[in-house]
Amino acid sequence: MTEETTEAGGAPTERTNGTGEASAEETGTGKAAAGKTAPRRRGRPSRKAAADGPDARTRILEAARTEFAERGYDKTSVRGIAKAAGVDAALVHHYFGTKDGVFAAAVELTFEPALVLPAVLDGPPEGLGERLAAFFLSVWEDPGTRTPLLAILRSAVTHEAAANVLRDFVLRRLLERIAAELDVPDPTLRAELAASHMLGIVMLRYVVRAEPLASADPAEIVAMVAPTLQRYVAGR
Repeated sequence: MTEETTEAGGAPTERTNGTGEASAEETGTGKAAAGKTAPRRRGRPSRKAAADGPDARTRILEAARTEFAERGYDKTSVRGIAKAAGVDAALVHHYFGTKDGVFAAAVELTFEPALVLPAVLDGPPEGLGERLAAFFLSVWEDPGTRTPLLAILRSAVTHEAAANVLRDFVLRRLLERIAAELDVPDPTLRAELAASHMLGIVMLRYVVRAEPLASADPAEIVAMVAPTLQRYVAGR
């Protein structure tokens, strides 16, 4: 049997069940309280929730490429990349380890169009220089790839860690594949000479914007550069 007591103002104070314990209705453990839910916490998603997202790694890479392009290597941080991707910084470390690691992955993502080298290597050997020049310029002429490529190039010029990452990728993923197809003496050196020639054009055309090179028609540049690249890569 329950009992209710009142104070002088007539307001009920507490119900008891005869044992001195508060009733379920008053303590909030009854059915009325059971129907209530705690307010949802706001803030960044938990590490598990972010990790479970199927595109979390892709979002991180896209955010990293944008951050490196806009801020450069020195001013980009893992925390900033994580914030832009909408994940916890620990998830960036989980996938890529360090800032160098995520930079390397962003470089690979940016250079992904350049990995279709069979389109360059297939065809008559005497046209390799022309195909290489045309493909290289087409990558840089595309605004979608030129902006992040320029950011990577600037980072490599000013920061040794960025230069190491870029050098390793260009040598391992691009130049070694070209050299493997060249039946000539010193194939790696020849591939590097060709790359240095094209990067010099990139610096003057897209970074320094030296005229008349900056405004020259790409087809005209290809026609003038192709014989030199052909001599580099094919020895003739």
